[in-house]
Amino acid sequence: MIRLGAGRLDRIVAVGAHCDDIAIGAGGTLLTLCRARPGIRVDALVLTGGGGEREQEERAALAAFCPGADLRLTVHKLPDGRLPAHWEEAKAAVEELRAQTDPGLVLAPRTEDAHQDHRGLAKLVPTAFRDHLVLGYEIVKWDGDLGRPTAYQPLSDEIAEEKVRLLQEHYASQRHRPWYDREAFLGLARIRGIESQTRYAEAFAVTKLTLDLGE
Repeated sequence: MIRLGAGRLDRIVAVGAHCDDIAIGAGGTLLTLCRARPGIRVDALVLTGGGGEREQEERAALAAFCPGADLRLTVHKLPDGRLPAHWEEAKAAVEELRAQTDPGLVLAPRTEDAHQDHRGLAKLVPTAFRDHLVLGYEIVKWDGDLGRPTAYQPLSDEIAEEKVRLLQEHYASQRHRPWYDREAFLGLARIRGIESQTRYAEAFAVTKLTLDLGE
């Protein structure tokens, strides 16, 4: 398995359409990065769920998923399931985030995601973060839209278990969903681990990548 690094990261961006998207799609990667790089700056943006229970859950969860990080989280109040009708507000939020930071890595939804909110945000991110490495995370759901990933972040057994524990602990509002359980999250991580020749992993889509093989 070929391994490429992104250098020493000191700033990353994580964006989600909904509270819990970032943690589900890239929670293990955030735990891995933040534990390896104490003090790393994490600018997080969520477009829906602001001002209520979901925002409270998200703030507590991301603080746990980013231990020791300089976490800066913004949660907006756009309507869940209606982001395509609020394109201008969503675009302005992403562009405002870009004006505040110049990250070495961006974690965002996949452009092939079947959920219209996820897909819309995924299409906005490259218009603002044009010269950045963007990893598109995946979210398991009933749509059956899981694809063929192009990049993997291996997770230690400890990190994989911690991710599942934090998801169950912090998002009480989602526990009623039939797919929101330990088996689903750990099972997908195990499958992605098999594909990347490790035990557990998170998988990402990369649409554009520049190599620097001459150095």
